[in-house]
Amino acid sequence: MTQLLPPLHEGHAPTFLHLAFQDALEGFEGWKAGEVEPMVDCDGKPTPISAVFGRMRTCTDLMPVRILDDVLDLVESEAAAALDGPTATYAEAARILRAYCVERLKAT
Repeated sequence: MTQLLPPLHEGHAPTFLHLAFQDALEGFEGWKAGEVEPMVDCDGKPTPISAVFGRMRTCTDLMPVRILDDVLDLVESEAAAALDGPTATYAEAARILRAYCVERLKAT
């Protein structure tokens, strides 16, 4: 299998992966049980949202507060407790959201 997304550079993601994360977050929010996994545009390639979250699982970049707020709206309170406000990273949110994607994919 060819690699869909580029590796991170010393824990940092290129800007287009940050944008894809935002799109994936929106895709997850609208993803209904039983539907096909949403795809997002990632550097010109259609990419499953789980792949975006998977790539960002080691991203040490801090999340902007507005994105953190969107993540907190989607996750359960236990998972939200792991996201520490102004120091929350994409990695922390991506691990939670990737796990949610895997659960949803198993259910379909």
